[in-house]
Amino acid sequence: MSDNDTRNAAPGQVRLAAGDTEVTVDPANGCRLASLRIGGTEVLRQGAKYGSFPMVPWCGRIKEGQFRNGGEVHQMPVNSPPHAIHGTGRDVAWKTARADATSAAFTYELLDPDAAPWPYPGRVTQLVELAEDGGSLTLTMGVEASGDSFPAQAGWHPWFLRRLGEEGERSEDVRIDFSAAWQEERGEDHLPTGRRIDPRPGPWDDCFGMPDGVDVTLTWPDRLELKVTSRAEWVVVYDEQEAAVCVEPQSGPPNGLNTMPRLVTPIDPLEISTTWIWRTLA
Repeated sequence: MSDNDTRNAAPGQVRLAAGDTEVTVDPANGCRLASLRIGGTEVLRQGAKYGSFPMVPWCGRIKEGQFRNGGEVHQMPVNSPPHAIHGTGRDVAWKTARADATSAAFTYELLDPDAAPWPYPGRVTQLVELAEDGGSLTLTMGVEASGDSFPAQAGWHPWFLRRLGEEGERSEDVRIDFSAAWQEERGEDHLPTGRRIDPRPGPWDDCFGMPDGVDVTLTWPDRLELKVTSRAEWVVVYDEQEAAVCVEPQSGPPNGLNTMPRLVTPIDPLEISTTWIWRTLA
């Protein structure tokens, strides 16, 4: 057995534990967080498509699956017609580079033949770090180019349960609180129109701008308060499903490979982090 405790993890999964918190990472399934249990209570929606997955090398939708790099136009698989959505990283097996009791690092190659086609070589790394007291979790992702430069984004798509606890003992619905400088106006095609508008009340499937960094608080009354922070300036909030809500810190807005490209070069990688910190309310 490796140094990390895998008693409650399926084969190939990595379990981190500290205090009363347990985090399970599934590198074979897009390196997603398969579980986050705080005080014995699951916080993330369960299922192969859920948990919390990394969005890389782009976040949200790319218009019609196409992006331009210089004079070249590249076509990504249209997996959410008529657009491509959420990158290739969630669909490929990552390698575990190292793991101990409270942290682990994972990688995948952008040209991995099992991933959806991406035209540029490079490597993605995700670091998962659970605080020694079990009171917070930090995720860090890096995108490196090993050849030509290319536009890229990175972020996370957590599915937080709308209500915590078992059937019959579930909490009230989660409350989402934040203050944004603007909201990206969403067109009928679900892409930003390019106009920044005053933030509107939910329900949301929308991108918000936070130039001082992402800061969103989820509160399950009398159960748990969890704060999602990041130095990144964009967050997508999605609360249109019954079972779960999403707070997605990311390095740029949807369709940003086209509208706000951030070039990754061999000497200038992309790096983004998010920290989730929580406290019980019971």
